[in-house]
Amino acid sequence: VAAQKCRKRKLNAILNLEEDVCNLQTQKESLKKEHSQCSKSINQIKQKLNNLYHDIFSRLRDDQGRPVNPRQYVIHCSSNGSVFIIPKHLAKSEQKQDNRKEQKQK
Repeated sequence: VAAQKCRKRKLNAILNLEEDVCNLQTQKESLKKEHSQCSKSINQIKQKLNNLYHDIFSRLRDDQGRPVNPRQYVIHCSSNGSVFIIPKHLAKSEQKQDNRKEQKQK
């Protein structure tokens, strides 16, 4: 009787584990689909942002009426919502400072 109960417990444990495996496989597939959808959304947003970036720079002019070179300037958005066009070398130094601030806060 003891051996029979032991076998039954072991069989129940195996069945529970098999059910857990099935549930985890279902969850994994669901997460894969969600990841794929998120990746597609991110790529679409990146493309839209890139198009917007090019559209903005195609319309911008300097003081002499010449087009602003997107290789030399970047669009910078401040935390208060202001938008600026600044030289890339300044943007890189600001990013380094921001990264340092974030690291110090951690």
